[in-house]
Amino acid sequence: MSQVLHTPPPTQVPADDLAALAARHGLSVSGARPSLPEYVRQLWARRHFITAFATAKLTAQYSQAKLGQVWQVMTPLLNAAVYYFIFGVLLGTKHGVKDYIPFLVTGVFIWTFTQSSIMAGTRAISGNLGLVRALHFPRAALPISFCLQQLQQLLFSMAALLVILLCFGVPVTASWLLAVPALVLQFTFNAGVSMIMARWGAKTPDIAQLMPFILRTWMYVSGVMWSIDKLTKKDHLPHIVTVLLETNPAAVYIDLMRFALIDSFHARQLPPHVWATAIGWALLFGVGGFIYFWKAEETYGRG
Repeated sequence: MSQVLHTPPPTQVPADDLAALAARHGLSVSGARPSLPEYVRQLWARRHFITAFATAKLTAQYSQAKLGQVWQVMTPLLNAAVYYFIFGVLLGTKHGVKDYIPFLVTGVFIWTFTQSSIMAGTRAISGNLGLVRALHFPRAALPISFCLQQLQQLLFSMAALLVILLCFGVPVTASWLLAVPALVLQFTFNAGVSMIMARWGAKTPDIAQLMPFILRTWMYVSGVMWSIDKLTKKDHLPHIVTVLLETNPAAVYIDLMRFALIDSFHARQLPPHVWATAIGWALLFGVGGFIYFWKAEETYGRG
């Protein structure tokens, strides 16, 4: 008779014992999400990488074009020219708006900052999987660096904007200093939204194909080419529609920049409590978006 040999099952080591063994030797889970304070500390420690990465991306963006970095200024100016012809001339939105060309160009430049930041943030993880999988670093560095890249591009464009303002007789005033806190608040808002979109884009890359349509719709209701103040006072809109138009975060930051740079754009054209609204949007999306992105830190680059 043949004798059957039975192999004893492998010994199962309790998970608690494995955890204790790892803790005893200072081991941790690879890619584990750090605590929020530790995550902020790691992100700050890599601030030089974030700045260098943003600058490198900006430099390489137009490296294949003959005009190079000139396109940083030409692209929003050409967009403004198209909007001026279609909306200002054909649709007549320039009537009743003082300094319409400075009004329009300011709106286009500031809107482009938000639009480009969100689009870049949507692809921040899904478009850089090689970097995410090869190196260990706080993943929030990517959407933040892309927003910083767009801020640098805006600052280049602001030189052209200031020339346009001066050419159309807009005087230099102390209110121009208000552009600095307005841009800081807008950058915080943009970075927060970019981090939210980066998490969504990492899980569902197809969102990047949908975003241009959403952003184009958002632009049309943000007063880039027309005056929200003029519309809400001229037309008897429902109160809720007026509130939504006036508190639209993109419109808030555009109006703040217009108020800072254009002397004919008066405080009465701003929505009520505009600075409080701008700060509120920045804190809500800046802090909320950062925490929302951090919560999925372990999942980026997997799958």
